[in-house]
Amino acid sequence: MPPLRPIPSPLTLRPCQPIPNLSKRAFTLSARRPGYHDTVKNLLIGAHTRVIYQGFTGRVATGNAKDSLAYGTNIVGGVTPGKEGEHLGLPLLPNLRRAASELKPDATAVFVAAPQCGKAIEEAIEAEIPLIVSVAEHIPLHDIMRVMSILKTQSKSRLVGANAPGIIAPIGNCRIGFQPLPTFAPGHIGIVAKSGTLSYETVASITRSGLGQSLCIGMGGDIIAGTNMVDALRVFESDPNTEGIVLVGEVGGRAEEDAAEWIVEYHRRVSKPKPIAALVGGMEAPEGRIMGHAGAWRGKGERTAREKYGILQKAGVTMVDHPENFGGVMKTLLSQIGRNVYKIVGHAQAQQQRRGYHTIRRRPSPTHHQHPAQMAQQKRFLLLSPSQSSSPLQPYLSQVPGVTLSSDPAPPDSHHLGVTVSRSARSPTLITSPSTTSSERLRNFPYDWREGPSPSLIEAAIQHMQLDAAPPAARAQAAGLLKALSTMYREKEAVTLSGSVSINSQGNLALHQPSIILQFDDAAYRSCKRQEDIHSLRQKSQEVPEELEAEDHGIVFIKLQDPKANIGTLVNGAGLAMNTLDALTLHSGHATNFLDTGGKATAATVKKSFELILQDARVKVIFVNIFGGLTDGGMIAEGILLAFREVDMKNVPVVVRIRGTNEDKGQKIIAESGLSLEAFDGFAEAARRVVELANR
Repeated sequence: MPPLRPIPSPLTLRPCQPIPNLSKRAFTLSARRPGYHDTVKNLLIGAHTRVIYQGFTGRVATGNAKDSLAYGTNIVGGVTPGKEGEHLGLPLLPNLRRAASELKPDATAVFVAAPQCGKAIEEAIEAEIPLIVSVAEHIPLHDIMRVMSILKTQSKSRLVGANAPGIIAPIGNCRIGFQPLPTFAPGHIGIVAKSGTLSYETVASITRSGLGQSLCIGMGGDIIAGTNMVDALRVFESDPNTEGIVLVGEVGGRAEEDAAEWIVEYHRRVSKPKPIAALVGGMEAPEGRIMGHAGAWRGKGERTAREKYGILQKAGVTMVDHPENFGGVMKTLLSQIGRNVYKIVGHAQAQQQRRGYHTIRRRPSPTHHQHPAQMAQQKRFLLLSPSQSSSPLQPYLSQVPGVTLSSDPAPPDSHHLGVTVSRSARSPTLITSPSTTSSERLRNFPYDWREGPSPSLIEAAIQHMQLDAAPPAARAQAAGLLKALSTMYREKEAVTLSGSVSINSQGNLALHQPSIILQFDDAAYRSCKRQEDIHSLRQKSQEVPEELEAEDHGIVFIKLQDPKANIGTLVNGAGLAMNTLDALTLHSGHATNFLDTGGKATAATVKKSFELILQDARVKVIFVNIFGGLTDGGMIAEGILLAFREVDMKNVPVVVRIRGTNEDKGQKIIAESGLSLEAFDGFAEAARRVVELANR
């Protein structure tokens, strides 16, 4: 890598302060380049990649760096503000300016807590570090929109995350993130995934098949991802080490649809395309609920997980219902296009032997289980009821003379308008529609977070509402309302602000209160104590008691309303929990709940999970489905035994599937417990037994 140019002083932004009104400027000092999309090449990491850490001396970063060094990652030092010397025998520098100049990194692992993470990423952009990997959970949405606004002005730095497991190249033994090393093996399948746990089980299946992995990119489960599926596909297409591709998606956004469009075009222009298989989690996700990940929810006008499954399938992608099947599926696909699978497997095995492959059975050190986030799971969004909308809206509606707030339901000829987040554009967007009855007519008008919507963009959004016959005053009010909502969107750190409008008998615009959606980012308050006035409006008395109890223990629990439900589920990881519901349904099973123990699950967490599940009288059997990536299988087994000792299990049978990290230990503990537990390796056989017990 050539020497870096002098670096400007970092942007002055104290963590957890109100977001400043920044002028739009490019952070790079270099000559103008094509743009952020050209930085995908920076994702091709390997043995050559020089890695530094931000937050180097922190407990989690230290443990992670030790494991990555042992794996073979070329870590060259790190940064902790105000400290200088050595750490882990490597250079420790007090600021990123000096680290970039003296260590000449190709990548930085940002192990900085959510309140300071946005600032840390911006400093890395200023330093023109080619690859920035951010792993922290619960970074406020508007912090990331500001970061993406900056990234799109330059062509040097690429972001993976935030809230992502990171990126790992088993060929080259380079890990930047917290992926569980025992699961990975050098090989020839490229993987991009939203979910951490689903990606780990996918990786394990690919490893067991003998194919191994070339490059694995954790897209992350937040609303906005610095690197998405199309970015990953572009890298996999050009990577000579990648023979086949796996996509792991889920409910929420249109990343999978964008990927499908890219794949259709890829198949048109390439005579021998690489085979692609995919999974989409969340087909059984209830409407209007957030399924663990901040981005796992379906916005207005977005496709369901089932629809995205069909779109990918139509694009020529082979769809998989459970991640444990990916290994066999990829071997079949490679054979069908004439690739010598035995040769690919043999080459992968040679790579594994040469690089001292960590086997799936090897016990990792405790630091493998530490996630950078040090807080309980959060709701992530605050959704105010329409009756609560008047107070927060009024200061902004008063800026638009003539607009009234009507308590009447919206009439059939109403129009829709609002502001939300465009996941594809990675920015805020105006949303308008000439109708409130068809989501197909909803259109997005993305704009830069720092600049706000321009008058011409607002005019285009108004034109799409088809207000041509409306009085001039109503058109002007619609424009003013969009401008006011965009101001509120930023100032109050909203996720979605929208509603239905009509023209009243006086020729003025009426905003119908029953249709109003006011949705705010919970992380802004929980992580940074911003927007306290908004979050004080939360009405816990109106929420499900079990869900509130779970939240206090760092568990994500959603009570499902399926009238046929009789299976309680206990799963680690939001993506795996969603897929468990989906896959159970394929076996004619019906779950009473969604439960994600979280990445920091302990024996006590598992015990509390059983207590929550058993509060539901519908439960006839409990299915514990664990893939030990970051979560230790032995610890889960101990938690199950603790529950049997201290919780009234009400004679409810329990079926346990434990795979991954320390699976042998966990399975042995279950087998030798003497309790009425049934343990299985494969998901399908476990699911069949669960359904059999539920229907007995």
